[in-house]
Amino acid sequence: MIEYCKRIARRVSMAFKGFSPHALDFLANLGINNNKAWFEANRQDFEYYLMTPLKELVSDLSGSMLSIDPNFVTMPAVDKTISRIYRDTRFSRDKSPYKTYLWITFKRFRPDWKDTPCYFFELTADSYRYGMGFYCASKETMCGLRNFIDHNRARFQKVAAVLDKQQTFILEGECYKKTLDPSLPESLKKWYQRKNVYLVANCEVGPSLFTRAIYDDLREGFALLSPLYGLLWDIRK
Repeated sequence: MIEYCKRIARRVSMAFKGFSPHALDFLANLGINNNKAWFEANRQDFEYYLMTPLKELVSDLSGSMLSIDPNFVTMPAVDKTISRIYRDTRFSRDKSPYKTYLWITFKRFRPDWKDTPCYFFELTADSYRYGMGFYCASKETMCGLRNFIDHNRARFQKVAAVLDKQQTFILEGECYKKTLDPSLPESLKKWYQRKNVYLVANCEVGPSLFTRAIYDDLREGFALLSPLYGLLWDIRK
């Protein structure tokens, strides 16, 4: 099945040519006209300028992502790798029916996926970001990370040192205010202090978004993060 998915990915590859500026215009206008009547009147633009390129991007990336993790879900479909445009307003004071941003994710099929490492790309009207980490790591998972650092420091430092040298991704995630282990060097403390952890590239809209260059950026960036991805799964198991 994995080899079949890779062959399909190669067959449909090169379809993604970049996003159109109209995709960003759609998201900006949706923020102003966040109602069903406007959305339905402009649904064709949504499908053409957003859903189609997002599906093409997922398809083009699927081969390289399966090389990182053969258990990734790579089907280019909503609720598989592509987010819904509809907001869940049941428990929100904001009753706007539509999201004004969209994202794709590459993750394993698991009911607890928010507490497992995954890759993401998110597009808004005026920015985009991509990276890898936990959507919402549990306290137990983060304790597992600290335990791994305590007992496998050399391996963790080897992975962290590579990430310290690159300039694409920054480490984010809320931190504890109190220092948990004052004896650690700063290079490890910034990981040890986290309540959640992910690496992200926060980008302003530029020419690469409108060409295939954004595909290359994602493919190369996701590959750079693959050693950390594997390490986080070792911690999570």
